[in-house]
Amino acid sequence: MENFRNILTEEKESVLYLTVNREDKMNALNFETLEELREIFDEVVDNKDIKAVILTGSGDKAFVAGADIQEISELNEVNARKFAENGQEIFAMIENCHKPVIAVTNGYTLGGGCELAMACHIRIATANAKFGQPEVNLGIIPGYGGTQRLTILVGRGKANELMMTGDMIGADEALQLKLVNYVLPTKADAIDKAEEIIAKIMSKAPLAIGMIIDCVNAAFLSDENGFQTEANSFARCVKSGDYVEGTSAFLEKRKPIFKGE
Repeated sequence: MENFRNILTEEKESVLYLTVNREDKMNALNFETLEELREIFDEVVDNKDIKAVILTGSGDKAFVAGADIQEISELNEVNARKFAENGQEIFAMIENCHKPVIAVTNGYTLGGGCELAMACHIRIATANAKFGQPEVNLGIIPGYGGTQRLTILVGRGKANELMMTGDMIGADEALQLKLVNYVLPTKADAIDKAEEIIAKIMSKAPLAIGMIIDCVNAAFLSDENGFQTEANSFARCVKSGDYVEGTSAFLEKRKPIFKGE
């Protein structure tokens, strides 16, 4: 994968490691960084050598501390709608990716950074992580899907409170609210946990993993019947070679060798 100005990439054992690398700006998401995310996930979808993604921020102070305030300050009503829709589209690419994406949220995970983390399938926080949607302090609201995903993850009442007050919460409260899956002492520990989870997922049938992502996402779409999505996905799995391999391996008392086809 090519080098990017704002995101460091490294491929190791079929896992793509992404690091938002704007440490002097607290890894804030500017237009350029968002477009780099779009380009990266376009490639992730089609690259058969990439099986999973771990996403984090450079340094220990911030995962992503928000969007670029200078860029936000220059918005008007017309381009603001496009600004929000563009971010929503990129984060939906991450959420709908058929390969597992784990966010390791180190330090400040605020505004667009919290929205980015929520678009990932699994979130692991470091002990110093801080979460919040403080957009109300700027006279705006979350625009990259935060009003929707935060409500789904923590419930209507708490989502309203966090977005209306702009308050930050620590990692332990985020775990209690089920905003994150785990809290680990350090970034290295959190990466280790992410790698442990990824290794387990990668030992399973890739097509089934992708279908699980589709079905879980469908549970939150008002215009989609999640049960029908599940039934359709189940049928597609049964058509696959992975299904034949998985059932045969079970009956033959051996480990399956899945090929994702």
